[in-house]
Amino acid sequence: MKKILHIISSPQGKASVSKKLGNAVIEKIKAKYPDSIVKERDLTINVFPHLDELQIGSWFTPTENHSPEQVKAIKISEEAIAEMQEADIYVIGAPFYNFAIPSPLKAYLDHIARPGITFRYNANGQPEGLLKNKKAYVAIASSGVYSEGAFQSFDFVSPYLKFLLGFLGITDVTIVRAEGLRIDGIKETAFEKGVESIAID
Repeated sequence: MKKILHIISSPQGKASVSKKLGNAVIEKIKAKYPDSIVKERDLTINVFPHLDELQIGSWFTPTENHSPEQVKAIKISEEAIAEMQEADIYVIGAPFYNFAIPSPLKAYLDHIARPGITFRYNANGQPEGLLKNKKAYVAIASSGVYSEGAFQSFDFVSPYLKFLLGFLGITDVTIVRAEGLRIDGIKETAFEKGVESIAID
């Protein structure tokens, strides 16, 4: 049995290709691990606030000194991190928004990346991720083709997510793409090709 956390960042609801691709990944995981449990976090419904003075201050203030406002502010981060710690597999929907990830996903990750909790620096000053022995699948949807060709250098989604996840200790990351969704001759089979490319470790 695997505990799967499906992280949705597209605001397009049922029409979201990244969500559909993420669901396809989950179905293949469940085919391999039939007793798996899926928990869904839709970042467009339960929106994470962008970091501000109150949020950051709550992280670096000892628990016993938290003000009532800090207690409330830190709760959303702590609940999200607890979900990440509990899950075995992450399925992260990441549509291309102006060549990068959507702001709800960025805000969420800002609440996940907490010093001393999801990463730390050792005595030599080297970072160590603390979310270990996890697997991540990133379901990317894009109107153009960015995995290869002339626009490959415009892909700031997969490099960023692979780096940040690795920084947090999640080094086993598989990228799955439905790309060319607005290109004639490619869009007709883009999603199906994305599903076909899914391989479950």
